[in-house]
Amino acid sequence: MARSLVLGNGNVLVCYDEWGQVRDFYFPRVGLENHVGEQLRHKIGVYVDGAMHWLSSGAFAISITYEADTLVGNVVVRGLDLELHFADIVYNEHDIFVRQIEVRNTLDRDREIKLFFNQQFYVSESRHGDTGYYSPELHAIVHYKGRRVFLISARSDDAFFDDYSVGLLGVEGKEGTWRDAEDGALSKSAIEHGTVDSVISVSLFIRAGGTRTVSYWVAAGRTYRRVERYHRDILTRGPEHLRRTTGDFWKAWVTHREFESCGADQRYVDLYHRSLLVLRTHIDNRGAVIASGDSSILQSGRDTYSYCWPRDAAYVVFALMRAGHMSASVNFQNFCNDVLTDDGYLLHKYRPDKSLGSSWHPWVRDGHAQPPIQEDETAITLVTLGEHYELVRDVEYIETLYNPYIKRVANFLVRYRDKDTGLPLPSHDLWEEQFGMFTYTSASVYAGLKNAAHFAKLLGKEVAYRRWDSAAEGVKDGILTHLVQSDGKILKSLRCMHAAAEPDDTVDASSFYGLFRFNVLPVDDARLAHAYDRLVETLSTDQPNGGIARYAGDQYFRSTDTGPGNPWIITTLWLAEYDIARAKNNADLVRVRDRLAWVADRATSSGLLAEQYCPQTCQSTSVNPLAWSHAQFVVTFLAYIKKLEELGLCTLDK
Repeated sequence: MARSLVLGNGNVLVCYDEWGQVRDFYFPRVGLENHVGEQLRHKIGVYVDGAMHWLSSGAFAISITYEADTLVGNVVVRGLDLELHFADIVYNEHDIFVRQIEVRNTLDRDREIKLFFNQQFYVSESRHGDTGYYSPELHAIVHYKGRRVFLISARSDDAFFDDYSVGLLGVEGKEGTWRDAEDGALSKSAIEHGTVDSVISVSLFIRAGGTRTVSYWVAAGRTYRRVERYHRDILTRGPEHLRRTTGDFWKAWVTHREFESCGADQRYVDLYHRSLLVLRTHIDNRGAVIASGDSSILQSGRDTYSYCWPRDAAYVVFALMRAGHMSASVNFQNFCNDVLTDDGYLLHKYRPDKSLGSSWHPWVRDGHAQPPIQEDETAITLVTLGEHYELVRDVEYIETLYNPYIKRVANFLVRYRDKDTGLPLPSHDLWEEQFGMFTYTSASVYAGLKNAAHFAKLLGKEVAYRRWDSAAEGVKDGILTHLVQSDGKILKSLRCMHAAAEPDDTVDASSFYGLFRFNVLPVDDARLAHAYDRLVETLSTDQPNGGIARYAGDQYFRSTDTGPGNPWIITTLWLAEYDIARAKNNADLVRVRDRLAWVADRATSSGLLAEQYCPQTCQSTSVNPLAWSHAQFVVTFLAYIKKLEELGLCTLDK
């Protein structure tokens, strides 16, 4: 199930389901730990006219959007002659999740209703040892285990919630305390331990055609004292103050340039702003950038995407830099510096606390030790660092990273090469499925070494400059000799299947994009044009200017028995990025606008982009949102605007 809304502040990340209920609650790091997840949800119920109706019951029409250019979520619930308007935030200054609900009675008679809020926690992702209790002093429910404490409260006008219960969840024959709410009354059970959920309710008397407002909040902290301070701060300043100032903060954060003069479709502008905000929710304040907070993939897979893949993170950081947000780059590079191995490479993926993430890459192959890596993930960090320097020209920062990071990574990239071909030695591909010498990986290594050589020359390290630049040219020669064939066909890899590497000519969007993105071939090279045409012919999934699959025969979450595989946002936009780069006039941008429209058509009502889509139903598969998809949209949109400027079709204030 895709997520409908994501809210966060760099410590907390909250994700909603299609009914506007919380399905993921990460704290104290973005992506770690998820205290809801899996089968849990924070249910919301409406008791009216003698019956209980949960938001997920089918009794309501629900729309979910954001307030424009903010991380304020809007959930509108209509049904049973009621309207509920939620305005939701994660406070940007402290770790507090707030929901303000305006309840409207649309009948011409007075009514009494009750709102029920159910909290289902596996604190620290464990089913055991939790405690939940009612605090009469604070008029709040507290869930805790160790250094993880969650305080929940609600009030309408000056009155706190008037009913509560704490009980067992999914153990000892207990389905959950939320069942206690279905008769409209709670048992006031004050404490429970083990696997625990809780419910609070607010009673409302609403005149005919009238409205009442309810505020609900969850304060998260490492100690009881911290959440108590947050709670009292909310009561002093009011939830409305937190909502308003959070909205103002995000508007100031996201709005830097105006695009009206370029005549860009407003949908693209809105999706650009939304993408920046979604990216920010997936960045931990200590540097990690997770791929997705959507844990629903656990329903069909073994793990989540709540890890920091250095490659995905590098693309996210690049997108934010292009949009003028530089702090994520510094924090991410420092993160990489901290996790770099002694041998000078980055491993498969990491947890947001810098510990090693789960992996399926073996450490041994054919009886010999083998680095369990996707080498492009290491190389691309030097590329991103080069792009950082081009934007800010901070020589002092480069100097601080030169010995501990740049030098060690570059020397590894030089060492880890095949003596016969000049190509990088085999590693796992960017799709994490195959082992060999890949065109995309080789192109990233070329660019990484070129950037390292540039830094060495900048700092007067002449010997290192010559060594790294020569190695880069050797990689490029190897690519053009062994992976780009004489007829212009680009191989995916020299794949290590048996004793010797075997050419694999599978059409793969990453092979084309790697040569273009990392400047192995110039944009006007005929071989790139040939590869582009072959790619469009082979990997188009629904229309010539529509979605593009990763590679021919892709099986990952495959939706149909025919065709190359599901279309992905990133691969579709890779082609648009290439079309932008080679455009000579406005007519050349028609295909670009077609692809941007294809992407915008697949965004949810709240503007979230998934990893991939079923080519027949256009429904998302795998995770939604995917940070990389939003990052690629930002990069492509900005490249499109820049091309319009270059062609004299618009002028923007700098």
